[in-house]
Amino acid sequence: MSRASKITLACTSLATAGIVYFVHWSQEVDRAAMHAGVERDLENQRIKRERQLDFELQRRLEAEYRKIQTVSDGKNPVATGGPGVSQGT
Repeated sequence: MSRASKITLACTSLATAGIVYFVHWSQEVDRAAMHAGVERDLENQRIKRERQLDFELQRRLEAEYRKIQTVSDGKNPVATGGPGVSQGT
């Protein structure tokens, strides 16, 4: 085998090994990124469920409190007769 053919074979083999290594590395990076996306989605779903449960709890507490006490909507404030309140005189 001539010297030129040995150099060509060595360069081709190194290039092939480099390409194979790069492809495997790229696949691992892509797989890790996809897995991170799945974990992020699961975390977002967990947070959404927690917020929904908190909202439902607040709704139940509000209904319970409305049964116990009178709640004003704030549209018709009641005059208390304190200082600075005119009584229509």
